[in-house]
Amino acid sequence: MNILIGVSGSIACYKTPEIIRRLRDSGHDVRVVMTKSAKFFVSDIVFQAISGNPVRSDLWDKEAERAMSHIELARWCDCVLIAPSTAHSMATLAMGMANDLLSTICITTEAPVFIAPSMNHAMWSHPSTQLNIKLLKQKDVVFIGPDKGSQACGENGWGRMSEPNDIVKQLESAITHEQKELFKGIRILVTAGPTREPIDPVRYITNRSSGKMGFAIAQALSALGAGVTLISGPVELDTPSRVIRINIETSKEMLDAVMSHAKDVDIIIACAAVCDYFPKEMAEHKIKSNHPEMMIELQKTTDILKSVKLSNEHIFTVGFAAETKNLSECALKKLKDKGANMIVGNLVGKGIAFDQDSNALSIYTKAQQIDIPFSTKTVLARQLSVIIKNQYANWKEVFNKEPL
Repeated sequence: MNILIGVSGSIACYKTPEIIRRLRDSGHDVRVVMTKSAKFFVSDIVFQAISGNPVRSDLWDKEAERAMSHIELARWCDCVLIAPSTAHSMATLAMGMANDLLSTICITTEAPVFIAPSMNHAMWSHPSTQLNIKLLKQKDVVFIGPDKGSQACGENGWGRMSEPNDIVKQLESAITHEQKELFKGIRILVTAGPTREPIDPVRYITNRSSGKMGFAIAQALSALGAGVTLISGPVELDTPSRVIRINIETSKEMLDAVMSHAKDVDIIIACAAVCDYFPKEMAEHKIKSNHPEMMIELQKTTDILKSVKLSNEHIFTVGFAAETKNLSECALKKLKDKGANMIVGNLVGKGIAFDQDSNALSIYTKAQQIDIPFSTKTVLARQLSVIIKNQYANWKEVFNKEPL
């Protein structure tokens, strides 16, 4: 998962690198945002080395904010953990203030926020702090700790930040439970991979799709609680856990499989690279190579996403646009022509997208464009899934209100 670690100015900062290390060992992608006070305790170079990502601390960073980086970080993360969280940082969040990068992200993100407090026991028990705790809990902020024990000042009491291992365990447990409920009760059909259109018994027309993005999406959706059926062209990939897989080869088989299962799903995500044309006639036997030229008459394949939307208006449809140029123009045209609810676009070419484990995506709806920066396809799939869920929920609310 994508975890944003916020670090505020407490002596307990020395524990935070261990939290990051444990999260990364578990496979999570971690980015760090520090307050100015935190830098008095631990250098940002330490957090950059351990997280493997640049560290942000300044809301007024001209280079980063040219691309509205605080918005990008707020959308990127699956959760925010502030560890340590001082009495000041808690008060800032409780009041809904946005006076630095970390607090701005916290009131911008839709991801859950977790706090690991760290302060003197007198600060912790002060009525103002206790009031702020109540306010934060009302805003669904989750507290991890604090513990009771010896403190840096030499005193003893409540306010000591929990140990890294305990923080990581509680965080992962809470995230797993919440994420598994995201698509609960929602049935999704995903298509992936290429199709093969036979010329003769040994030759065919196809494309360079590896199926990696579609399979990553199916896995992410399943992990988020969806019931997933995956219709795949011929690829050498393992079936994601808890996913029903249907193997096809031609565009006609893909069409038939999608139309057959469409009535039983709520969302269709058409990630497959279906061939646009197929040979009008397939030779019964292998075509011999004793002619200097060979002509193959091609016929247009059926637009699967458009067809399924025309006959199933109740389904939320997501298409893909892989383009070598003019991405936005082509994606918006597909959005209109296919009657889709969303189009996910990406550039392709030599060393880009095809057969790669990383990519960048641009998501288009009638109302907006959302860009997801370059990352692994596993990470992109999780981010895309959350965006699809939000868009689907908004569309469903409007769709159910429309008169029949």
